[in-house]
Amino acid sequence: MAKVLVLGATSAVATEVCALWAARGEQLYLVGRQSEKLSAMVAKLGASVVHSVAAPFDDLVANEALILDLIARMGRVDVVLVAHGDIGDQLKSEAEVAEAARIINLNFTSVVSLLVPLANHMEQQGSGRIAVITSVAGERGRPKNFTYGASKRAVTTYLQGLRSRLYPAGVSVTAIKLGPTDSPMTVGHKRNFLFATAPRVARDIVVAVDAGAGEVFVPWYWWWVMMVVRRVPEAVFQKVGALGGR
Repeated sequence: MAKVLVLGATSAVATEVCALWAARGEQLYLVGRQSEKLSAMVAKLGASVVHSVAAPFDDLVANEALILDLIARMGRVDVVLVAHGDIGDQLKSEAEVAEAARIINLNFTSVVSLLVPLANHMEQQGSGRIAVITSVAGERGRPKNFTYGASKRAVTTYLQGLRSRLYPAGVSVTAIKLGPTDSPMTVGHKRNFLFATAPRVARDIVVAVDAGAGEVFVPWYWWWVMMVVRRVPEAVFQKVGALGGR
């Protein structure tokens, strides 16, 4: 029975992941940005939830204090999933520094503030699995969402270094490069055949975390899509509406 910490537990994907972990008897410690959704999750998951707390993740000092308190409560952290994030308003981020900073802080800087104390703890304990949901948006900058994409790319790069640092300690670090998923975060986004459902990607995430994978595209077919997208010359990329358009 593993002690599992989920940060951003109220996201659609994390909610489904928590349900899978609860079904196999893991002990869940949940932190979510939306208190009402968090309360509903606790009621649904029942005894699997050992502790829950609402937090906005936007205060770096408070984030560190939160993690240190959770580590003290748990005693041992076997698995941690960082799942919070926000696409934000791309056009607004181009006009207002405050929106750009908010997107970058929530998707990157806040993640680092959570991982620093967790990585130190798990390195000292000599075991554990860290997983962070990033995004395929970080694979290449697109006018449609490049502020968000840049913040997610920064997370992926940070995780690459953290993975190598923690390897000698026996701690795995998994970057989950999530493709567009049908969820509240993508409301208003045009759906196509590449969109996945939250229950489907949740199953893939659990498998990846169990395996201690380094980097994994979820769903798997985004590996092929992004392999092509990354290699399109910029002169061509800018002329293809599906890639370089708004």
